[in-house]
Amino acid sequence: MNPVIVIPARLGSTRLPLKPLALIGGEAMIVHVWRRAMETELGPVIVAVDHPDIAEAIGNAGGRAILTRTDHPSGTDRIAEALSLADPDRLHDVVINIQGDLPTVAPHVTRLTAALLDHPEVMLATPVALITDPHELAAPSVVKMVGTPIGPDRFRALYFTRAQAPWGDGPLYHHIGLYAWRRSAFERFVSLPPSVLELREKLEQLRALEAGMRIDAVLVDDVPLGVDTPADLARARSILDRSAAPPDLHATAVA
Repeated sequence: MNPVIVIPARLGSTRLPLKPLALIGGEAMIVHVWRRAMETELGPVIVAVDHPDIAEAIGNAGGRAILTRTDHPSGTDRIAEALSLADPDRLHDVVINIQGDLPTVAPHVTRLTAALLDHPEVMLATPVALITDPHELAAPSVVKMVGTPIGPDRFRALYFTRAQAPWGDGPLYHHIGLYAWRRSAFERFVSLPPSVLELREKLEQLRALEAGMRIDAVLVDDVPLGVDTPADLARARSILDRSAAPPDLHATAVA
């Protein structure tokens, strides 16, 4: 495989204005996400941005940013444009999507996710974590993966939902918004219109399932902090500002 990592970043945010440029330890949050992506050593990292200020922050850190249109309906569409500009010859056959608001995402989690593409029938891979907080069970902000075990720490995803599912006794799994795509599946996905269940649940990955694409999930032991609000930003600062040394972000698969 020849992966490329693409991080979508949009300047506008209702709950946290100018989110990608929010400072954590003296650096913009998007720079922290870029560093976590670089630490995976899986391939080149591109930040797909909608504003020159984000591009400048990445460029000043030594990274590569590509300016895309401002009217994309989703980060996935922004990635598609950036890929068409950065890799028109399709040299990269795997596309890894790391969300631009995950400054504490463990590099090892990204590597574990990409490794799921070892099976030729897997079109899309993603990580999940066991839900341990009872408040998260019914929280619609916590997306649940419903899947069947197919190996150690590995599932075939059957559905994703904001509801508490599946019913009955047993573990529930928190879906983490990080994806490793086969390039062909990614290009097919962006060519499809939003699906019925995608629109109902407001979850893009359901479009892939409704189109018959196989999604596998890997169980990891940590959920990276997603920064959506000022309170989340304060938590990220408390995690990453403790010292000038890089944090211990090397999560491992659950044994």
